[in-house]
Amino acid sequence: MSTLTASTVDTSAALKANRRRREARTTAVLVGLAILVFALLVVTMMIGSFRIGALDVVASMLHLSDSPGVDFVVRDLRLPTAASALGVGLALGASGTIFQQILRNPLASPDFVGITSGAGLAAVVGIVVLQAGGLVVSGLALGGALLAATLMYVLAWRDGVSGYRFILIGIGIAAFFDGLVGFVLSRAQLFEARQAMHWLTGSVGQASDTELRLLFGALVVLLPIAMLLQRPLRALELGDDSARTLGTRAELSRAALLGVGLVLVAVAVSASGPIVFVALVAGPIANRLLGPATGGIVASALVGAALLLAADLVAVHLMPTPLPTGVVTGAVGAPYLLWLLATTNRQGAGG
Repeated sequence: MSTLTASTVDTSAALKANRRRREARTTAVLVGLAILVFALLVVTMMIGSFRIGALDVVASMLHLSDSPGVDFVVRDLRLPTAASALGVGLALGASGTIFQQILRNPLASPDFVGITSGAGLAAVVGIVVLQAGGLVVSGLALGGALLAATLMYVLAWRDGVSGYRFILIGIGIAAFFDGLVGFVLSRAQLFEARQAMHWLTGSVGQASDTELRLLFGALVVLLPIAMLLQRPLRALELGDDSARTLGTRAELSRAALLGVGLVLVAVAVSASGPIVFVALVAGPIANRLLGPATGGIVASALVGAALLLAADLVAVHLMPTPLPTGVVTGAVGAPYLLWLLATTNRQGAGG
């Protein structure tokens, strides 16, 4: 009996020590990512035709100085673009890992399941047919993304939502919407087609103040909700039967989490256009950093923000001519997708 008691005590102590190590690693990763994101945000506002020191940027951002020239460049010219990259990256990173964990598939990215295609079709129709611009296009993109998501959920429902069925239906819907986008563009005037293609490429510098307020308002509301739903998300990763055994209402939790992820994607796409691959890669990178404590929504959001801020720096300042941000994320993300497809196929997990 004493041996059994000692073994139980040792096991309990080992579990507590392991939990403390995971919590310490998670805290270290989150702090490190937050520092990296803040540093990239400051660097984004330092670089340009008019160079500004880091301390001057921080002082202007926090309203700690009174320098009209610096304040104009930082707050009026550069901060909107940097804030857009930050907000869109947070939204895409969080939504991508939500999709991948709920559907238990590393390819379950909003880029591939029709959401961004629905937003793109609505935006292109607004630009080409309605001659709309600015906030109207963003509103149409938001509505198109939500409509596409609703259509996918309805078509994928069969006594619940299966991950592969949802993904395959999403791919089919994306192909259908992309075909409609091509048809609308083929009927457009040259100027309208160029405007639509620029929107479809994705760029963080095109959001208005109203769109940024909507984006950050959604983040303030939805990121805490996603964190509260983290426990049922971990339960759903074990399968619906195991989740029900643990007291989780599987379908209700899945619908709530998908709703959070869908709205995050929709507001991100409405603010910047469909910037590809950030949602796909943010979660896996965060999981590598977190180690055993995988699935952190906040960590994935911070990785998404860091990726998009870095991509915008490359697109604007390191290329011979400034490019839309989506060009850089696509160039970096495409090789990762090929590697992911190859490794998934070798492991026999490709369905």
